[in-house]
Amino acid sequence: MRVFVAGGSGALGRRVVRRLVESGHGARATARGAAAADTVRAGGGEPVQIDVFDAAAVRGALDGCDAVLRLTTKIPPMLHMRSARAWRETGRLRNEGARLLVDACLDAGIDTYLHESVTFVYADGGDAWLDEDAALDVAPTPLRDAASGEAHATRFAGAGGRGIVLRFAGFYAADTTQTLAMAEMARQRRVALIGPSQNYFSAIHVDDAAAAVVAALDAPAGVYNIADSEPLRLAEFMGCLAGAARAPALRRIPAIAGPVVLGETWRYLR
Repeated sequence: MRVFVAGGSGALGRRVVRRLVESGHGARATARGAAAADTVRAGGGEPVQIDVFDAAAVRGALDGCDAVLRLTTKIPPMLHMRSARAWRETGRLRNEGARLLVDACLDAGIDTYLHESVTFVYADGGDAWLDEDAALDVAPTPLRDAASGEAHATRFAGAGGRGIVLRFAGFYAADTTQTLAMAEMARQRRVALIGPSQNYFSAIHVDDAAAAVVAALDAPAGVYNIADSEPLRLAEFMGCLAGAARAPALRRIPAIAGPVVLGETWRYLR
């Protein structure tokens, strides 16, 4: 199978490219800049440097491909996550970028479109397990963008294609920007537990996330949650991260500070 990977040099994308090639598939992947192109090549993929918002360029890049994976995001730095403005580019990638990709897939007669989403779209279920049919709460802007982006996979499936949505839990890995930033902030005592922090926090190692993407190429159309088998309480997760970073014990601050410190992000981390 020849697979087009939109977002092939990021933490998830570069792992997916490598796994695709190791599984006997061909991988063509977008890469912004020479360093990103080298990353794709190092994984055995073919880099293409295009404007992902240029419909003609996107359509041309899909020639000869059988499946398309939309893994493009630009998650803001930890210190800027509270700002809605910082999420605008990721929102555009999840919506306009997805729309252009699906349009190109339909025009090219491609069979499979896979869309990266997030498990944070679910409403708080307390201690209950949440499956793919659980109620959503997409009031925060980043989550509205995530949910509306999923609709393009639904549109693709409605047109006869195999539309797959993977809702990923929070990523972690020793080489990812977000994990490294969080670890450094913990060492500097710039991270605190807000309130009891006893809510469940689902996470997944990026290696496992990449394995799930490749496995999903053989899955029926639909929505799938991709997370570690046992979620941790947020306090446990953050404590493990601080311990791995050899950071001091995390401070605690009152829950009332959550909206001030985290903005809209607080709504789905509380």
